[in-house]
Amino acid sequence: MTQSAFDTANHDDYPTRLPAEKWQERKDPVVWGNWTPEAPLTRAQTESFEKNGYLVLKDVFSPAEVAALQKESAHMRSGEAKIAEDNVITEPGSNEVRTVFRLDEENALFARLASDRRIAGAVSFLLDDEVYLHQSRLNYKPGFTGKEFYWHSDFETWHAEDGMPRMRAISASILLTDNDALNGPLMLMPGTHKNFIACAGETPEDNHKTSLKKQEIGVPSHDALTKMAKEHGIDYASGKAGTVVLFDCNTMHGSNGNITPFPRSNAFFVYNAWSNRVVQPFAAKNPRPAFLSSRDPKGPISIESGKIG
Repeated sequence: MTQSAFDTANHDDYPTRLPAEKWQERKDPVVWGNWTPEAPLTRAQTESFEKNGYLVLKDVFSPAEVAALQKESAHMRSGEAKIAEDNVITEPGSNEVRTVFRLDEENALFARLASDRRIAGAVSFLLDDEVYLHQSRLNYKPGFTGKEFYWHSDFETWHAEDGMPRMRAISASILLTDNDALNGPLMLMPGTHKNFIACAGETPEDNHKTSLKKQEIGVPSHDALTKMAKEHGIDYASGKAGTVVLFDCNTMHGSNGNITPFPRSNAFFVYNAWSNRVVQPFAAKNPRPAFLSSRDPKGPISIESGKIG
């Protein structure tokens, strides 16, 4: 990184964790590149992502590919796989696996999934840059007891606690089970990505240790959430296993608990633009651990084509 690029990255256009909550307009593009007929997304899909801050792509992966991924997912959650203790988060009040971090390092098939052109190629187009994984994880919300995850903007945390300079990152959720309105699907407020909500309150030391189970710092006020919901509405991302949901790093999202008998599972990859690599945190004394924020990526992802499994 050149000195000028370093200085630009360290300039804080999105101050947060302030004495009082503050709203500001987004200063970065949503779609960084220009659409052409050769793009991996249609013009309508690209415009939808620009407008809403998310995009649902149906039937991206075949039943055979999904079955292979489901098999690997079950193995990792079974306790038989050798997974580093720091990479596992359990459900609040139980030992049931909620999340496996560093998914691409823990499992070769999911590493191949992360580099797949159908996902990484689409994200690279939207960000107009090569990409790397800022974070990867396997999420599992069990039937009956799967807990909710509160409304938040990922970028607020990644900026404040990881040091991500710009809104030039996209999350991809690959559905490994059918997600419907009832089993705790991802909920999003379309259009909220165009404003940044600077949250009130200082970042506690080691905030990640509690926020991974229940996030209380870096979340908007009830008044702010009510205003956004009235203005933008609330959507939920449903689809059969094999569906991919792409959403902008600043889109307000969360999920309900799951009291149905039907579990919900997804692979989750955070793609950051190579030019947007993290610096020192903007609102925390120390960066979060490497399993939450890749701080020294070896290089951009080498995008691969072909079937998985």
